[in-house]
Amino acid sequence: MSKRADGDLIGLIGLGLMGTALTERLLDHGYRVAVWNRTREKAAPLIARGAQWNDNPLTACPRVMISLYTTEVVEAVLAELDTGLHEGQVLIDTTTGEPRQTAALGTRLAARGVRYLDAPISGSSQQTRDGEATVIVGGDRATFEACADLWRVMGAKVFHVGPCGSAAQMKLISNLVLGLNRAVLAEGLAFAEALGVSPAAALEVMAGSNAYSRAMDVKGRKMVERDYAVQAKLSQHLKDVHLMLDAAASAGLSLPLTETHRRLMEQAEAAGLGELDNSAILEVLRLPEGKRES
Repeated sequence: MSKRADGDLIGLIGLGLMGTALTERLLDHGYRVAVWNRTREKAAPLIARGAQWNDNPLTACPRVMISLYTTEVVEAVLAELDTGLHEGQVLIDTTTGEPRQTAALGTRLAARGVRYLDAPISGSSQQTRDGEATVIVGGDRATFEACADLWRVMGAKVFHVGPCGSAAQMKLISNLVLGLNRAVLAEGLAFAEALGVSPAAALEVMAGSNAYSRAMDVKGRKMVERDYAVQAKLSQHLKDVHLMLDAAASAGLSLPLTETHRRLMEQAEAAGLGELDNSAILEVLRLPEGKRES
């Protein structure tokens, strides 16, 4: 695909699993991409593919994507690169953040003339790389519409759900259901194994029945083969689960299933599985109750 005009230089801050996948998508669609990461060595494979390093993409780019771990990290990085912020700039933040902090950040940036969209992505880094993810966007509608070309690159579906911070809320809702679907699948496969039923056969039957969920397509094979190569880290989803529980507590609601999920994920993290793919929760569920970490 041919390169685009100079005005299409896109900044990308944060080169973890998702930031790397987004950079690859942009490069594959002909965008010029200026990348930055706190550890520069992570940029080397992307530079080899055509990205350019920039010590402050905020200075050079009218539109900048951000893909970091938490809202606190986003705030710290923006403070570090503050001199590059300029009026009329658009920041697209794909971080799964805390909704109130996200909304407050948007307000502070708006006061400086910077347009901020919270745009977390529902889907793994591999689904993003394949163009199969869903993008959830909160923020000014006109700014959202002005970025229509980028939404087509970032995912197969895009939803504008309201003002800044609403996408962070919707992502937590979506991740709650997604994470529980994944945990239920793992429990079902562990149950099959304990009964002497082939997990592969159980997966095939469940996928063809009313028990089906998309988690079976994305994580079923990984669980059956115990292939925990990372698409989305277990510890990253545990961080999101804590955000869900905090938000629910602030709203006066208990989430008993999510509390159980939290305990299981904390057991997995204590067992050294946090840096593996989130499908590794199966390993905790395979253990007899008495052998799980408390």
